[in-house]
Parts: sequence; structure tokens; C-alpha cells
Amino acid sequence: MSADERQTAGDTSAREMSMLGATRFADVGGHRLAYHRSGEGETVVLVHGITTYSFVWRDVVALLEKNYDVITVDLLGCGESDMPLDVSYAIQDHADRLYEFVTALGVERFHLFGHDLGGGIAQIFAVRHQEMLYDLTVANTVAYDFWPVQPITALRTPIMRQLLMATFDFGTFRLVVKRGLYHKELLTDELMEYFMAPMKTVEGRKAFMHFARCLDNHNLTDISDELRLLQVPTLILRGDADPYLSAAISERLHSELPDSRLERIATASHFIQIDEPAWVARRFSDFAEEHHA
Repeated sequence: MSADERQTAGDTSAREMSMLGATRFADVGGHRLAYHRSGEGETVVLVHGITTYSFVWRDVVALLEKNYDVITVDLLGCGESDMPLDVSYAIQDHADRLYEFVTALGVERFHLFGHDLGGGIAQIFAVRHQEMLYDLTVANTVAYDFWPVQPITALRTPIMRQLLMATFDFGTFRLVVKRGLYHKELLTDELMEYFMAPMKTVEGRKAFMHFARCLDNHNLTDISDELRLLQVPTLILRGDADPYLSAAISERLHSELPDSRLERIATASHFIQIDEPAWVARRFSDFAEEHHA
């Protein structure tokens, strides 16, 4: 690992260690990005979306780390990463930081897997750095101009931002998460604690609102022509019970990306990697092995 990478035992939370191992930190653009790394083999980088951080991948990581070097990263402003408010959290800027991040870790080629906004970040990374990728996987992803969607768009209004800062409604947030799960029984108090952890601090709520305010679908409409020319094998996963992101997104991506496959499952909602981790891990592994034997 490079000199830019460091692990700080004192900054490691017991919660994170109980899920994915000790939290590590990489310096990217003068800020710390938190990440977890486990397993051996070809490298897989997992990128989360808004309202989540590395924890959302924990069940998938447990399956993939048997055969892969798995890296989960907390985007700037999320999880245990730094939360500056004077830099952009637009997904094109997250894609730039992702490049700096993997470079800092000395990763030269890898499998890239993004969920939700992380899927949009992955699309931008792919068109800019396709030579670095074995393949691309996106799950319940944003794309084109089909996003942002409610309830995220409401956070752009000053009154909603003021309400969020004054009193965060954890009951409403729980309902948002519950709608994103097909298997409602999976929403345990423990899982909800992971979702809520960043929102329990003023710093975390400010970073969340800043992320929402920075969202701009032009970041993805601007690369639509380049996506049609993408020469990276692409797997598109879709939990069909997703109430937030339309099936038209996955269908259009599949129709326009030249080397793509669309796999759908009825028993998963937006948080597909929580609903059906074994299905997600198997589809990813089969696709990766098929295209990189």
C-alpha cells in the first residue's frame, strides 16, 4: 500500500470493525476517505449511493472476499470520511476522487461496482478510465435525466434544509429505508442504526444536505454519447420492487450500452444488496468470470 494510505486505530469505530474490519483512511485531495479492504484476488471496488456508506455492502462483501480483494469506500461527506462543505459533492467530482483514491492505493486494474448514485459515479469513471476496468456493474442505478428523485429533491428547498437541521425526523427516515427493502423484516434496529449514524450529528446532516444540493443530472446526460461507445463489459442489476428509481433507467442502459447484460429480480427493492446479497454476489461473480477468465 502507498505512503498516502494510513490506518488510524484511534479513529476506528467499534461499529465499523464489527461489520467490515478495521476502518482505513486514504488521503485524497487533502481529505480523508474511509475505506475497508478484505480478501485476496482481483480487486473489486464497491461504491455506495446517497443515504448510505460502506455498511450497505457488508453481506455482499462476506461472499465476495472469498475470491476477491474487496474495497468498499465511503464517499467524501459520507460514513467515516471527511465532511467538508467547501468542495463539490457532484457525482462527476466523486468520480474524480475515485480515480485519485484507487491511484493512491496502487490499484491499476479492477472490477467496478456501483449502487444508486454510486452507479452514476461508476458510469462517469468508466467513460474516463475504461482502460482500468475489467468490467462494470451497476445496481438500481441512476442514469441519464431520470434523477434526482423524491425525497432527495425536497432537500434542495431552503425550508426543508432548515427543518432537517432543526429536527431530523428519524421516523420518516425509517419509512424511506423500509420502502427501499422488499424483505421488510430485514429492517432491524441494528440495520437502522447503521443508516442513521451519520444523521445523528450536525456535521453529518450538513454533509447529507450538501450532497443533495450538489446533485446535477447533467453530469450523466453529458456522457450519454460516450456511454454508447463504451467498450467495458457491463452488468446491470435491477431489483424490480424499487419505488425510487424507474425500471426505464436499467432498460435504457441495457439498450444503449453495446456490451451489457440486464439481470432482474422480483424479490429486491432499491437496496438490492441488502435484500438479495447472495443473488447479487453470484451474478457479479459469474459475469466477472465469464468476461475475465
